[in-house]
Amino acid sequence: MSKLDALDLKLLLSLVADPRSQIGELSEQLGVARNTVQTRIKRLLRSETLRNGGREVDLAAIGYDLVAFVTIEVTHRELDGVIAALRRQPQVLEVYEISGRGDVWCRLAATDVHSLQNALRALLRIRGVIRTETSLALHEHIPYRVQPLLGGMSQEL
Repeated sequence: MSKLDALDLKLLLSLVADPRSQIGELSEQLGVARNTVQTRIKRLLRSETLRNGGREVDLAAIGYDLVAFVTIEVTHRELDGVIAALRRQPQVLEVYEISGRGDVWCRLAATDVHSLQNALRALLRIRGVIRTETSLALHEHIPYRVQPLLGGMSQEL
């Protein structure tokens, strides 16, 4: 996809906030014609910037083609503060408290190695973070899904 403009970004933000938004609602919210919204959505879907019927944004299509999985070891009394600080990091996509090696797992997106390095340095500056271990995603083979799980449950009924 070519570079996103301000309207594309506002449209994506609106769709992420409410994937079931109607064209008319989006048009009114963004202050543009219905045809403009419809054309933009079609273009975003055709370029696969929007996937899964418009409910997911493809990170690579918006320039974030480096995904890392970071295991974080934290001082336990600082856990709530670490999670609050992670919530404020825009490149952090999701965070889980985990068992086993490490205490917190997060997935983050970066535009390149330099961007990743800056994000990891920001994580290490968070009070309570002891160390991190990072693994890079090389290729997404199975995107997040729930259909097989729900399908199996429906067959059990």
